[in-house]
Amino acid sequence: MRQQPTFPGKPYPLGATWDGSGVNFALFSEDAESVELCIFDTPYGVPEVERIRLREQTDFVWHVYLPEARPGMIYGYRVYGPYDPAKGLRFNANKLLLDPYAKATTGPIEWSDNMFAYPLASRRRDRDLILDESDSAPGMSKGVVIEPAFSWGDDRAPKVPWHDTVIYEAHVKGLTNLHPLISPERRGTYAALSDHRVVHYLRQLGVTAVELMPVHQFVNDKRLIDLGLANYWGYNTIGFFAPDPRYSTAMGPGGRVNEFKTMVHTLHREGIEVILDVVYNHTAEGNHLGPSLSFRGIDNRAYYRLMPDDERHYMDYTGTGNTLNVRHPRVLQLIMDSLRYWVLEMHVDGFRFDLASALARELHDVDKLSAFFDIIHQDPVLSQVKLIAEPWDVGEGGYQVGNFPIGWTEWNGKYRDTVRRFWRGDPGVVADLAYRLTGSSDLYAPGGRRPYASINFVTAHDGFTMRDLVSYNEKHNEANGEAGRDGSDDNLSWNMGVEGETEDAEVQSLRRRQIRNFLATLILSQGVPMLLHGDEVGRTQQGNNNAYCQDSERSWLDWERAECQNELLNWTQRLVKLRSDHVLLRRRDYFQGRPIRRAGLKDIYWLRPDSEEMTDENWFDPEVRSLGMLLPGPAADLTDEEGLPSPDDTLLLLVNSSADNVSFTMPEAIGRRYWELALDSAKPNANPGSESYMPGGAYEMVGRSLALLINPRNGHRSGLF
Repeated sequence: MRQQPTFPGKPYPLGATWDGSGVNFALFSEDAESVELCIFDTPYGVPEVERIRLREQTDFVWHVYLPEARPGMIYGYRVYGPYDPAKGLRFNANKLLLDPYAKATTGPIEWSDNMFAYPLASRRRDRDLILDESDSAPGMSKGVVIEPAFSWGDDRAPKVPWHDTVIYEAHVKGLTNLHPLISPERRGTYAALSDHRVVHYLRQLGVTAVELMPVHQFVNDKRLIDLGLANYWGYNTIGFFAPDPRYSTAMGPGGRVNEFKTMVHTLHREGIEVILDVVYNHTAEGNHLGPSLSFRGIDNRAYYRLMPDDERHYMDYTGTGNTLNVRHPRVLQLIMDSLRYWVLEMHVDGFRFDLASALARELHDVDKLSAFFDIIHQDPVLSQVKLIAEPWDVGEGGYQVGNFPIGWTEWNGKYRDTVRRFWRGDPGVVADLAYRLTGSSDLYAPGGRRPYASINFVTAHDGFTMRDLVSYNEKHNEANGEAGRDGSDDNLSWNMGVEGETEDAEVQSLRRRQIRNFLATLILSQGVPMLLHGDEVGRTQQGNNNAYCQDSERSWLDWERAECQNELLNWTQRLVKLRSDHVLLRRRDYFQGRPIRRAGLKDIYWLRPDSEEMTDENWFDPEVRSLGMLLPGPAADLTDEEGLPSPDDTLLLLVNSSADNVSFTMPEAIGRRYWELALDSAKPNANPGSESYMPGGAYEMVGRSLALLINPRNGHRSGLF
């Protein structure tokens, strides 16, 4: 092996850092006895060309400086120490380990039994207690030293206010892999997402942020590969700093990083923010029988939550076999360093935290004042970006919707459930629906948070698409190889006797109307709407509600078919524009439900079909399935971002989830003496403003439909024409 000059280097920053003259390497391990830096000429198939013993250790950080090292260098670590799983120690220097701070990697793992620290083929139940001596380096993913310089030019974060935000949850590959106008070699990549045709589509749709499903370096599970499947969603992270190379066309050192940065820069130029779905609650190494890829072999006891009375096994609040040990200061530092890196170096605008309740567990109970939240709250960088929690995990007491602290927004699972139940026609839902339509004050106001703390959604990556939600009574996950046992059993159970594709015109019509109902409810509610990519054009997964392993046309957006769904796309675009045009639909404060001094009107009225106000008896009547929400523009007392008055038209939202037609009596007009039809889910092609109704007149609603009518303020047309 060749030898190159070395210097002691520094313990900070962790990872591999190019300073223009050489590279500093630093790795934390508290329990290690020694550490070797391994240098490679090529990513796969050959042993390392050099091993360098890290002789310097400062505060459990092992470090060395290589003055001849350059960007593009391929590296990994071998960490020496006892292999004693019963005591939580799983060192095995035969296994090459990925640097947790690697900014780029060589590519996916090539699976073999060598990736496991114990003899995987053994039939012994305690086989993980036995040391395996095979070398994992040939097929192991490795770190790559990058050149961090990038010409950001005049890049500026859009900083869209929360109440103006419309989120589009998307998968880099799923959104772009079938786009017919993007060259095949660029499809499914960061470059494709920044293609002007995709960006134009997002702009026309009106979304202000894309929330990307995991793009951190992740692992394709060996079990899935053996089944001929793949970890499509990517919730199996192994590198918290490296953009996954599967979504990149670039090959050179730092090229993948630059491609990601170019995507962010392009979207920013069009006013679109980039939010990353991040998975800091667990890693891809699984339970005690999982592979040894990075954290486990570097310092198992520091990085993972181990059972207090049995350190061979892991505490699992995530359903994946392990839970990251956020209680350890170095693990907490890893997460914070990663988050800051993506903001400061990659210019992303926020994060959605997968299974965020797991991050809040100090001991066992979920503690919303845990160290993780305290540190983020006071951090001058991270406290200024968008923070979204998935407010649950799979452990006891893990469902924490409404309980996250100031500065956080949440995926509002109660919103999803209520809206689904209402449009299914369940009894006794209208009172809960009123809370969801108005920003879920019951969940967020007690903690001092505003309506935009509620990230409203009806569908997300985990579950049915919106089209499948109205087309299937049961999940159809047979292609996942688990005999249909996987995935949530939650469904909409239409009881129509017809599942999937059908030529029945009546069924098709109702399904399309229900999709329009869902989209309209979502976008016209207070809070922040989140669209699942493809719902606006009727994307289907053929009833699969757990497509995590379906990296295929089952999951990808079929753009050519989407061209046939212009009616639904136009409907969605109209809704987003209505939300943008009317400040009443994106309030920063909750409705008070009491008279406003200036106008003598309440800021919200809840109406029965006879235009009289709802009574307590009506709210708790299980048979009530129709409701009107009247928002008087003159009573709004709203201001714009500069504090100037922002008058609005008066809006009337009518919803009818019963199967029967309902006649709504038009209430008194507050502005001009008529009501204009803005949209009706039963007649989506009606031109906005083409129908007018006088106070006291009747508006006929068909069963399971939604309508929005506008009473323009005096001296002002509604702007719908």
